[in-house]
Order: sequence, then C-alpha cells, then structure tokens
Amino acid sequence: MINTLMGSFSQEEFLLSGHNACPGCGPAIAVRHIMKVTASRAVIVIPASCWSIISGVVPLRALETVVMHCPFPSAAATGGGIKKGLEAVGDPHTQVLVLAGDGGTFDIGLQGLSGAAERNEDIIFVCYDNEAYMNTGMQKSSASPYGSYSTTTPAPKVKGNPKKDIMKIMAAHQVPYAATATIAFPGDLSSKVERALERKGFRFLHILTPCPQGWGSPIDKTVELSRLAVLTRLFPLWEVEGGVNYRINFLPEEYLPVNEYLKSQKRFSSLEQSQVDFIQENVERQWEELCHKAGVANRFSAALAGHKNGRK
Repeated sequence: MINTLMGSFSQEEFLLSGHNACPGCGPAIAVRHIMKVTASRAVIVIPASCWSIISGVVPLRALETVVMHCPFPSAAATGGGIKKGLEAVGDPHTQVLVLAGDGGTFDIGLQGLSGAAERNEDIIFVCYDNEAYMNTGMQKSSASPYGSYSTTTPAPKVKGNPKKDIMKIMAAHQVPYAATATIAFPGDLSSKVERALERKGFRFLHILTPCPQGWGSPIDKTVELSRLAVLTRLFPLWEVEGGVNYRINFLPEEYLPVNEYLKSQKRFSSLEQSQVDFIQENVERQWEELCHKAGVANRFSAALAGHKNGRK
C-alpha cells in the first residue's frame, strides 16, 4: 500500500534552488511538493517562521509565485483578507494558501486560525510542523511532543505534557476539509493538496516536517523519520470532512513500536523506559479512537496485548 502513496510528479520546479533552508530541512521538502500541485495558481501568505527566511529576502526569492509576509499572529486573517480582495476585483480563481509553522498555528496564530475557520474563510491553511520554534532558537511550542527536550525544556526537565491535538481542534470547527500528511508519502500529500484545491471554504493541512537541527537527527534521515512516524502511528495519515466524515488513508501492515521512531533523535535521549511506555500507550489510545471514528477495525489490538505482556 505504501507504493500507492508515493505518486508521480511534474518535473517542473516552483521552489527555486539556492534557498536558505538548512540541510535536511523537512519544511523545504514539503513546500516543494505542495508547489508542484499549486504551481503559480496561489498567493502564499507566510508569517514569522522558518519559511519566512527560506523564501528569501528582497530582491531574492525562492518561490515562483506571489508571496505576502505578515506578522506572527495574523496569518489566517491576512489570508482571508487577500482572498476577499481578490474576489472584490473580479478574481475568484486565485487560491490563497497560508504557510505557517507550528508556532504560528498551535500557539501565536491559534486565535486567528480559529476565527478564520469559524467564518469558513475560503483559504487553505498549511501547518508545516517541526514541533518547536526552530527559527528562533529551538524553543518548546505546544506542538512539541511529550518527553522531548528543547532550549527552554532542557534535559532532564523535558516537556511533561502531551502535544496539542490541532486536528481535533480543526474537526471541532467542522471545516470542509482537514488532513494530515508527511513528506515520506508524497503521493498522499499531493492528493490531499489537490482535494483541498477542489473544495471551497476553510481547508487545513497538517504536515509533519522533521528538523534535523532541532530534533538532533542525521540530515539524511528526514524522510525516514517521517515514514517511521506513520508506521509507529505517532502521526497517522487521515482526513476529515465537515468534522464528521473520517478516513484513514494508510493502515500499516506491521506493528512498529514507538521506540523505532524515538531512538534516532537526540531530543528524546533522556527518556526512561516508563516514559517510552507512556508514549506507546497514548499512541494505542489515540489510534483506537481514530479507528472508531473512521469505522475501521483496529488490527493492532492483539499486538498491543503482546507488547504489554512482554513488558511484564
């Protein structure tokens, strides 16, 4: 099933070479795939984030389209205003795409995001999630996972509460379309961008994008980590329409324990086994809940029982 999520892509590039991304940058890979679908049909709105640097400083640029930079908390409001302005001048076709990090989505941008979702603004809001404020020094955000360390939660005082569930928040707004994606499954990512383009109203894409510098992972493991996040079900691929119609897009055929994902990241290096077990149990609970909402059988129930018995 993995092969069906890989896809085939245009050879034309809309992310130009020579940009400012770090080696192994997950957000740069994600935007490259997004741009192959949207091409020059979209106006991109970027708040303060890694991508406000990657996109280039005038007169340089990295994206072959129109880019609007805005303050940290106002990305969704700016996107909605631009869309209303385009419609006012007789252009209902140009798509407005907001490109924000987890800080500009989960935290500083959450109030504007919620307002735009509630008003059903006709924009696509993309969160590229590298799970911390990477652009300003790798500080903790509410997207940082339980047990991870950052410059503001150094080991052993790692983050002690779970990651905010932004997809549940979006589903609660009953937006027309919300979906998760990763760069390890580019066909799935591209298909979800296309589905978002086909719809009207507020659309939300949550994309996991590893950051080697912030995660303490090798620069050549960015895609592999994205894949392991899905195979361990720490970051499942799914979508929801109208807050009620759930679909799981990928059901792993094998059970991979969460430690397969955690062990190659320095940010989790201080975890004790009891903390790893807590993460595993949280994954099982959330997966069971997602399977129930999507109306599919949880094929990992027996594996979970074996995992618990093995610990004993």
